[in-house]
Amino acid sequence: MAAFADRKRVFAEKILITECILLLLQQESKRWLDACESIAGCHPKADILMINLQDLTQQFSPITLAEMSGVKLMNRTDTKFVTTAERLCQLLSLATDDYFIQEIDGERNMEYDTTYWDTPQFDMYMQHQWGHVNRQKLRFRTYVSSHLQFMEVKTKNNHGRTKKKRIEVTDMDLMGDDEKLRFIEQHLRYDAAVLHPAIRNHFCRITLVNRAKTERLTIDSNLHFDNMVSGHALDMGELVIIELKRDGLCFSPVLQLLRQLRIHPHGFSKYCMGSALTNSTLPLNRFKRKLIEINKIINM
Repeated sequence: MAAFADRKRVFAEKILITECILLLLQQESKRWLDACESIAGCHPKADILMINLQDLTQQFSPITLAEMSGVKLMNRTDTKFVTTAERLCQLLSLATDDYFIQEIDGERNMEYDTTYWDTPQFDMYMQHQWGHVNRQKLRFRTYVSSHLQFMEVKTKNNHGRTKKKRIEVTDMDLMGDDEKLRFIEQHLRYDAAVLHPAIRNHFCRITLVNRAKTERLTIDSNLHFDNMVSGHALDMGELVIIELKRDGLCFSPVLQLLRQLRIHPHGFSKYCMGSALTNSTLPLNRFKRKLIEINKIINM
């Protein structure tokens, strides 16, 4: 009976997420925001899957941060995939012989907390929404277990390459910190005086490295958004985001496994997707197709 009840609750959650995205696409702001609020809460099946993930991560041989520093990707390509926690469990069970797992202080699925900043006109969101290839994002990322925090600027150029600059910080105060202001002036195209926190996300990350040390695989689950402008929150339930960073000249064991499980490449910007789902005032033109595809993946 308990298993049947769990299945009913998960089915109800999927319906709610579907309604949220459909209402969002129809620009019916009040209705979809109410739906988003009703989604946030417990996910019984997701909790069960997290237990399975914990068991699966223990089957991998560990690799330390020092050992990972030897992973040099000279001709690096980055590819994102979107799937579900259930499909992720299948992927991990197939990958144990070919990959190490990053372990820090005994942890293998580490918590991350990230806050993205933007201008009052959401220029960084709009650059992505308009499809501009030269674009930037500013974020503060906290590694929850170690309590380390960094301010990061990500810059994507017209060749599709992303460069990241960062400095270690202790808080998110911009105007009262000369070091942060100098960093922004050097690396960001926007005036620090107008920037404000836009959206926060929280997730858990698994990092895998192949035996040949020619690629890294980051796997993000338990994704939750808190919009700091609209005040609305959304728990993405079973959604999983995988990013493969690899040397384009080398064989990748996981690519074959992803194809086998029908997990296909799919772009997913946490900042843009989270903002689109939790702020009804933002335009969606470029993201409508992706939102529909994400909805299909969640309901597979």
